[in-house]
Amino acid sequence: MKPSQTALATKDRPSDPRNREVVYPSGSDPQIGNLETPINASNLAKKYLHSLSAYRDNVNPVRRGLEVGIVHGLIVFVPFATLGPLRDTDTANLVGLLSSIGLILISAGAIVLYAMSHPPKPVHTITTPDAPREFHHSSGWSQYALGFLFGGVGGSALAYFIFNTMGM
Repeated sequence: MKPSQTALATKDRPSDPRNREVVYPSGSDPQIGNLETPINASNLAKKYLHSLSAYRDNVNPVRRGLEVGIVHGLIVFVPFATLGPLRDTDTANLVGLLSSIGLILISAGAIVLYAMSHPPKPVHTITTPDAPREFHHSSGWSQYALGFLFGGVGGSALAYFIFNTMGM
């Protein structure tokens, strides 16, 4: 028998592992789109997501923003300094610093605009059933934006210092 014929022959047997469903709707209505899969319903994925600063319990929104901003500041600096049009000049790191600070300012401005739009409460999903309470109102988002701005500028400055110290 060909493999396709074998699959067709076992189509009606529930004991065959190929016939087991692995994706289920998390609630009663599958059209909502909150589906339970082996990836997002696993304990490993849930533990990882709950360890991120966005979902950790009892963390101030400013601190959440600081943590996320520092990481973004560090990550954004590198492409601007190493891949920018002035990459082979003496001012490449300074231009990378100024460019990354500019992008952080634009991103923080976007977060503030989102906060001013009075966003709805976060949606409860399988991986994040309890969203932080601070993000149920716009003042939490504004505090997050402030922390993101300071963390991003600080992360970019730290990356600039590291690059200049190491002579890159």
